[in-house]
Amino acid sequence: MSDTDFRPFETAFDKDAALSILRDATAGADDGEVFAEKRVSESLLLDDQRIKSASYNASEGFGLRAVHGEVAGYAHSTHMTMEALRRAAETARLAVGDGGGTLAVPPRATNQRLYSDADPIAGATFSVKLDLLREIDEYLRALDPKVVQVSASMAASLQQVEILRPEGVHLRDTRPMCRLNISVIVEENGRRESGSAGGGGRTGLEGLMARESWQGMAQEALRIALVNLRAEPAPAGVFDIVLGPGWPGILLHEAVGHGLEGDFNRKGTSAFAGLMGQQVASKGVTVLDDGTIPDRRGSVSIDDEGTPSGRNVLIEDGVLVGYMQDRQNARLMGVEATGNGRRESYAHAPMPRMTNTYMLGGDANPADLVAELKDGIHAVGFGGGQVDITNGKFVFSCTEAYRVKNGKVIAPVKGATLIGDGATALTRIRVLGNDMALDPGMGTCGKAGQWVPVGVGQPSLLIGGLTVGGSAA
Repeated sequence: MSDTDFRPFETAFDKDAALSILRDATAGADDGEVFAEKRVSESLLLDDQRIKSASYNASEGFGLRAVHGEVAGYAHSTHMTMEALRRAAETARLAVGDGGGTLAVPPRATNQRLYSDADPIAGATFSVKLDLLREIDEYLRALDPKVVQVSASMAASLQQVEILRPEGVHLRDTRPMCRLNISVIVEENGRRESGSAGGGGRTGLEGLMARESWQGMAQEALRIALVNLRAEPAPAGVFDIVLGPGWPGILLHEAVGHGLEGDFNRKGTSAFAGLMGQQVASKGVTVLDDGTIPDRRGSVSIDDEGTPSGRNVLIEDGVLVGYMQDRQNARLMGVEATGNGRRESYAHAPMPRMTNTYMLGGDANPADLVAELKDGIHAVGFGGGQVDITNGKFVFSCTEAYRVKNGKVIAPVKGATLIGDGATALTRIRVLGNDMALDPGMGTCGKAGQWVPVGVGQPSLLIGGLTVGGSAA
């Protein structure tokens, strides 16, 4: 499938008439656009040796926005007709009132293409995908007799977007996505534990379906489950923590990343509000949000306002130097948009969102970080977590963690939760490993009821004095 398949301003709408309607809706406004979208998606789930679900969905629609100051009017419809566009314009226009605004400068043009526009759903037939899920199940059960249940899911989608702006700028992007996830439950002497692994990105399914790829995921899921099978109850108290590379960057994403989004800082509700140019992390800590990494889950060639994505430095050598911005918040804060205006679909207005957020590595050997722990926790994998944006306080559960004493790993622990606040945790980073890695491609971020794909990453790092929730030490 090519990007020529969805041309709403040549088929559903008369482009000149649509532009006239949009201009009327945004007269006296600061910004606005028509965002049209078509999305097709397919998902399959095998659970406990049976295909539990298989779905194929297709949707299309548009949203029209008019922005004036801090107010935005937004209307959307699944009816791709001129009449629906006129009604949406009348609704969005209400936010502009008497106007008085001047249209902001449009996004700069770009030719960057960070991923293919090929449809990943068409990369394999339905029966081949089902056979692969069954093969994954059989493979894991043959690996270890302790395996009692396997879940394997595969998902692929293609999103096509077109953006029409009132000054006549017309932009397109075609975004593939795929993911494979494997979970396993093992049992021994009546005790059951689980492990999971997965990956994906803005690519076709061929890489995920390659034998060496899915077998590696299956082995990793089983390894984690077997580790947890011999895990002891986690201690409770204040400990030094070594975080592993890659996916543990989800803690950075939640505890720090959201606090560096422009809207929270403009409104003064972020723990980082008003701290621009100040030391907010240990020296050596540099945090970026980068939507330009080819084929990554969080990458976008252009954001959902038409701004090219960027490699944005947020914290440099411990100093706060930037926020992530959409067009509205950037204008109100007197800075440039950073390519972080994202939306879940045509039914949602854009807002500042992360893309791929990660911390750069240092020069320490990761093994040396663990060796420095006198009595601490080595947290390798994370599950769910909760964060309060206003103060950065977080609670994260560990899916794989180890108790370390005098630099030696004593035993895996179960039920460990890390408790703290992002701003304080950043200042307690003591050492950065030389093993910076991005996650395998499985992150989805929620904000104000909208969900978008994201990436995270970090090196191994040593943080002093985090609270660990668990059993009594």
